[in-house]
Amino acid sequence: MAQSHEIVEKNIGLMIVLTLLAVSFGGLVEIVPLFFLDETTEPVDGLKPYTAVELEGRDIYIREGCYVCHTQMIRPFRAETERYGHYSVAGEHVWEHPFLWGSKRTGPDLARVGGRYSDDWHRVHLINPRDVVPESNMPGFPWLVDAVLTGDDTGKKMSALRAVGVPYTDEDIAGAKAAVKGTTEIDALIAYLQALGTSVKFKR
Repeated sequence: MAQSHEIVEKNIGLMIVLTLLAVSFGGLVEIVPLFFLDETTEPVDGLKPYTAVELEGRDIYIREGCYVCHTQMIRPFRAETERYGHYSVAGEHVWEHPFLWGSKRTGPDLARVGGRYSDDWHRVHLINPRDVVPESNMPGFPWLVDAVLTGDDTGKKMSALRAVGVPYTDEDIAGAKAAVKGTTEIDALIAYLQALGTSVKFKR
C-alpha cells in the first residue's frame, strides 16, 4: 500500500488523473440525486411563468448586465432573510432559462423586489439612480425610455421556452406580439422587476 502511494506521489501525470477521477465522482454523488428530487425539479405552488412583457423585461435585464451586480438568490441566513425575505428555493427557478442567481452582490439582492417600490420609483431609479439613492454607484439607463419593443420575436421566445418545460399556452404565444408591441424597454424592465418574488407567498 505504501509502495502504491509512493508511485502516485512520484508520478504527477497519474496523480492528476486520479485527482480528477476523485473530484468527478464526488461531484456526481452530490449533483445527480438532485435531478430526482421533487423539491428541486418541480415548481413550487403558485409559480407562474412570466407574461410576454415581463419576459421581454427579463431579456433587457440580461442584456444590460444587471445580473452582474445583483443576485437573485437569498441564502438561508438570518442576516439575509431579515433584509430580503424568505430564502430562495430551487422550485422557484425551474422555469428560469438561464437562471439569474448571480454570484456578486454589488447592489442588493432582487429575488423578492417585486412590489417593494412603485413603478415611478423604479423609473426614476433606472434613469438616474442617485435621484433616489444618493450614495448609489449604479449606472443610469436613460436610453430605455425611448427604446420601444415590437414584439416580433416574443412569441418565438415563448415557444422555445415551452419546448424546455415552461407552461406557455398557444394563446399566450399567439397574443405575445400584441401584448408587447409599443411597450418601452423601461416599462418592460419595470414589469419584470415588479414580478420578482411575487408568484409565491412565503411565511416570514
